[in-house]
Amino acid sequence: MKISSWNVNSVRARIINLIGYLKSSRPDILMIQEIKTEEKNFPFNDFKNLGYKSHVFGQKSYNGVAFLSKININKVNLEFIKDENNQSRIIVGDIKNKSQLIKLINIYVPNGNPIGTKKYEYKKNWYNSFTKKIKNTLIKNENIIIGGDFNVIPEEIDVYDYKKYENDALFKLEIRKKYRELINLGFHDIYRYFKKDKQEFTFWDYMAGAWQKNHGMRIDHFLVSTNLLTSIKNINIDKKPRSKIKPSDHVPIELILN
Repeated sequence: MKISSWNVNSVRARIINLIGYLKSSRPDILMIQEIKTEEKNFPFNDFKNLGYKSHVFGQKSYNGVAFLSKININKVNLEFIKDENNQSRIIVGDIKNKSQLIKLINIYVPNGNPIGTKKYEYKKNWYNSFTKKIKNTLIKNENIIIGGDFNVIPEEIDVYDYKKYENDALFKLEIRKKYRELINLGFHDIYRYFKKDKQEFTFWDYMAGAWQKNHGMRIDHFLVSTNLLTSIKNINIDKKPRSKIKPSDHVPIELILN
């Protein structure tokens, strides 16, 4: 089973690239973030024509998350945590992999910049609420996969020049600690688990030739609970969509399950 995650930066603006990716990569599930549309304007039929059912938690012009799936996703939940700003940032569902019931959690974490503003406080509060909810969820089901845009650079190796980001909400030590608190509940950053010292990125800004210079960062992640580790075969970052016409500034990450 292949589960992909991709911040598409507007599902309608990237529809051609999205369809191309689904045709070429053929994930069983694609978790998308920053869809930037309400459910009533979501392109359901484009994905249905390719065999994908859409589960959408949208918002006008901003944020928004969705599952595109060829397999059944049950108990889809749009109210996993209460968002203090009423933003559409989490969609949750249950899937089966052989005999395992897995809770699949698709997230789009607040950016948090600039530091010292309400946006930064919102990000901290969001992580606190999410971590608390995950802790309680693990009591009921220890099989959890969290994927999406975490808006955190975990380590120095995960950005082209970490010194430039020491006072950025993506790399601020306080935020990285919150990411670590989440992992310490019993998760593994599965990219780093498989690729100990490799430097790859999932995001390149549109500005200043970042893509051409490879001035990127790794902020899109899959966290996998410990008892699912033996079910994970590999993880891949597919950089090809970033070189397309009208690309998202993020690229898909792909989790392969046995």
